[in-house]
Amino acid sequence: MHFALKSAFVTISTVAALGAALGLAAPAMADHHQSADHAEGTAAHAALVAAVGNAARGEAAQRDQFRHPVETLEFFRVEPGMTIVDMYPGEYYTDILVPYLGSAGSYIASAGVVAKATEEQKASMRAFPEKYLKESAQALAAKGLSGASIASYVTDAVPANVAGTVDRVLVFRMMHNFHRWGIVHDQLSAYRAMLKDDGLMGIVQHRAKADAPYSYTDGNNGYMRQEDVIKLVEAHGFELVGTSEINANPKDTADHKGGVWQIPPRWASKDENLKAIGESDRMTLLFRKRP
Repeated sequence: MHFALKSAFVTISTVAALGAALGLAAPAMADHHQSADHAEGTAAHAALVAAVGNAARGEAAQRDQFRHPVETLEFFRVEPGMTIVDMYPGEYYTDILVPYLGSAGSYIASAGVVAKATEEQKASMRAFPEKYLKESAQALAAKGLSGASIASYVTDAVPANVAGTVDRVLVFRMMHNFHRWGIVHDQLSAYRAMLKDDGLMGIVQHRAKADAPYSYTDGNNGYMRQEDVIKLVEAHGFELVGTSEINANPKDTADHKGGVWQIPPRWASKDENLKAIGESDRMTLLFRKRP
C-alpha cells in the first residue's frame, strides 16, 4: 500500500498556527566510544546532556538507566542542526531530540503501513502525520520544550523534497514489528531513499540469544537475533559501521513466554521476578547507506 505524496507528507506548516500559539520554535525554514565531535567538553556533548537532563521530561527520565540516551545518540553520531527521522516515535526520544537538534535542526516523525492491516488500521496510519504533529506540539509546549522544526509522513511514500536530505534514520525497538508485519523491504528501501549519500541509520532492537530458534525470533515475541538483523539490513543496501553493548542487559534471558512485553516497561506478567530484570537486552547497531 502506497499513498500519494501529497497526502503522505505533513510539515510543521500544517500546524503553524498551533505551534505559534503554543510557543514552539518554527522551522528556521565498531564500538561505543565517543567520537571527537561528542567528546566530553564539546558543545554537542553538553547540549545532549542538557536535553537529557531537562527536568521537564518528567517520569520518562526513569527509563534512562535502561535506554542510555546520551551514549546511544552519541554512538549514532547525532548532532545539533541535523535532519533526523524517528521511526514510529514515542514521547521518550521526541522530548530529547527536538530541543537537542535546535532551531537549525529538523525532527521528522514517520510511520509505515502494515501490509495486512484492516481498513480501520490503514485509516489510522493515514491519519498519523497530522495527529502526531498536533499532539507533539501540544505535549512539547506543555513541558516548555522547543527547538527543531517538526514534520511527519507515512514512511513508504517518501516525499520528493525529503528524499536524499536526511542525516540520520533512527529505529528504536521496531524491527520485530516490521518483520512480523511483512514490511521490512518497504521500510528499509524507504530509509535508503531518505538518507543522504553519507547518511547513517541507527537501530536499537530487543535481542534474542544467538541460538534462539526462529519460532521465537520471527518478530511475534519482540526479540530478534542480532546476526539476522544485520544480514537483513545489509541486504537492503547498507553496510555495518559498528555495534555497541550500550543497551545490553545480561539479566534478560530473552525467552519469556508471551514475549518481551512480559518485562518492563509493559510488564504484562506482573511478575515481580520479571520486573527485577528491568528493560530488555538490546542490540545497538549503526549502518551507513551503501553506494
